[in-house]
Amino acid sequence: MRIAIATLLLACTVGAAQAQVEATTDYLSRMDGDGDGKVSLDEYLAWMSYAFDARDRNGDGTLAGDELPGGRGNPVTRQQHRERLAATFHKQDADRDGYLSARELAAPPR
Repeated sequence: MRIAIATLLLACTVGAAQAQVEATTDYLSRMDGDGDGKVSLDEYLAWMSYAFDARDRNGDGTLAGDELPGGRGNPVTRQQHRERLAATFHKQDADRDGYLSARELAAPPR
């Protein structure tokens, strides 16, 4: 649970200017790298990983306690972070088509 909270805080606190949007369609347009009107897992991971990358000050692929929000906690590897993001993506992909629509992006993961 602690790691999940840290991951959520990480995604919400770092790079706020990049992620600042006004509506769900803004999220879609920013995440949708190829402009096809939907977000693939790769696009989602790329967009959501900016916070991890910004926090990984020494570039070793692991967030140590002092790099986590609050300056403490168990280390989180880039792979662990990506696995959690992928799990969230799959929960939000309600129609199981492998993409997120604006509606799916707006809905909380189930």
